[in-house]
Amino acid sequence: MFKIFMLKILKTILQHKIIMVIIIIALIGGGYVGYKKFSNNSVENSYVLATVEKGTLVTSISGAGQVSALNQLDIKPKVSGDVISVKVKNGQEVKMGTLIMQIDTVDTAKALRNAETDLETAKLELEELLSPPDELTLLQAENSLAQAKESKQKAEDSLKKNYEDAFNGVTNVFLELPSIMAGLNSVLFSNSFSVNQQNIDYYADAVKAYDQKVLQYKIDTYNKYQIAKNAYNQNFIDYKSASRFSDDTTIENLINTTYNASKDIAEAIKNANDLVQFYQAKLIEHNFKPETLSSTYLSNLNAYTGKTNSYLVSLLSIQRSFQDNKETVINAERTIREKELSLDKLKAGADELSIRAKKITVQQKEDALFTAKQNLADCSVRAPFDGVIATLNSKKGDPVTSGTVVATIITKQQLAEISLNEVDIAKVKIGQKVTLTFDAVSDLSITGEVVEINNIGTVSQGVVNYSVKIVFDTQDERIKPGMSVNTTIITDVKQNVLLVPNSAVKTTGNNSYVEILEGNTTSTATNARMISKTLPRQQQVEIGLSNDS
Repeated sequence: MFKIFMLKILKTILQHKIIMVIIIIALIGGGYVGYKKFSNNSVENSYVLATVEKGTLVTSISGAGQVSALNQLDIKPKVSGDVISVKVKNGQEVKMGTLIMQIDTVDTAKALRNAETDLETAKLELEELLSPPDELTLLQAENSLAQAKESKQKAEDSLKKNYEDAFNGVTNVFLELPSIMAGLNSVLFSNSFSVNQQNIDYYADAVKAYDQKVLQYKIDTYNKYQIAKNAYNQNFIDYKSASRFSDDTTIENLINTTYNASKDIAEAIKNANDLVQFYQAKLIEHNFKPETLSSTYLSNLNAYTGKTNSYLVSLLSIQRSFQDNKETVINAERTIREKELSLDKLKAGADELSIRAKKITVQQKEDALFTAKQNLADCSVRAPFDGVIATLNSKKGDPVTSGTVVATIITKQQLAEISLNEVDIAKVKIGQKVTLTFDAVSDLSITGEVVEINNIGTVSQGVVNYSVKIVFDTQDERIKPGMSVNTTIITDVKQNVLLVPNSAVKTTGNNSYVEILEGNTTSTATNARMISKTLPRQQQVEIGLSNDS
């Protein structure tokens, strides 16, 4: 029965669904209105209020650093020597030019005397130049020219003899060189050990089973022999076509080609010697006896080496003699030309250029004398500016040089040097006013001004910092270099502007606004709040400069 009853109710609802929807909406609406009315009558909102007022807004940046002197200088002497007296003490206040210490003047005084002598000598030389030449000077110049010509003639005679000696030297070489080439050929290419095998092949085949390097020895020996043979054959042709009456160029070329051919032959002999020695060493190493004739060949090769080396030394000496005598002739010609010009110049008297050169020399000596006087004055080390002697590093008897720091002077005027990050440094400008306090002197606060901003930052642990220097407006004797300093740099000041707390300004999109309560409000002592039954009005504002508060 209950089931039938529920089905009837559902059928009735479906038949009147529009009416039911309207009733539900009405109930919801009525409930909402009732809720709002009850809510408005029962809930009160509380607010923290702030007063809008006119005043001055100051923005600043804080930083910490250390105090240093406005100017600090390491005093170094300009001369070297031993300190003979010290005239100041640490912490002493000095004026510019005050004598700090005296350096020994013995060496500088000697240099001054030498400079005076050099200047006097230069003046005398100028005076002599302006005077006409005497008979003795002319005679000496003529004799000097004659000696230069004699030197040239001797050099030419020596060069001529060189060419004669050169041909004789080549002749002596070719007395032995053909037999050396024949002997070398016999050592390498005769059939001394096997009818069907040349010696060079025999040496290699006999030991290649023990060491394959012998094959490279064989190749090198063969190649060097061919080079030597070709050089010798061409050299022999040149020698046969020349005579001791040949021109200088032919003789000189013959010496050069003979020297080069002898050098190639000496190299071929060395390679042949290496091959035979390797052959003998490997056989003996494996308990075999080398052919007896191979030792004879080694003896012959050693003899050939001695002869070719002797030829090379002789030919090289001839080549150098050619070069030396040619240079001697050239130098003699230059000397003759120089002596001729000197004699002509002497007879003509001093020209304007020479006089000017001597006058320049006199000027240089005068400058040197001035420098010597300055060096003597520099033996007295003096204060470069007004200040205080911060450190004194040298005492009487100490040796000093131009690189020695004998004292450090600082100015009485001080400054603060702080470090700011890359965000804050963009707001700092030269000339901005600063307030400074000091940890060491808690009751002291002075003003200053930004005088220098470092344009190149330093990176430390990923943070970029820039140094800023601040000069003090007033000096206080209690402040010492190295003390810690706290600074507040005033970056901007706006006067006669509306001021509200940062927390009162809200932002929506690009618009800023504050909330204003209107109508009756009641106050409560709890957290200084104001209670209002009405919602605040949003007042759009234009914001400008701001600081931390």
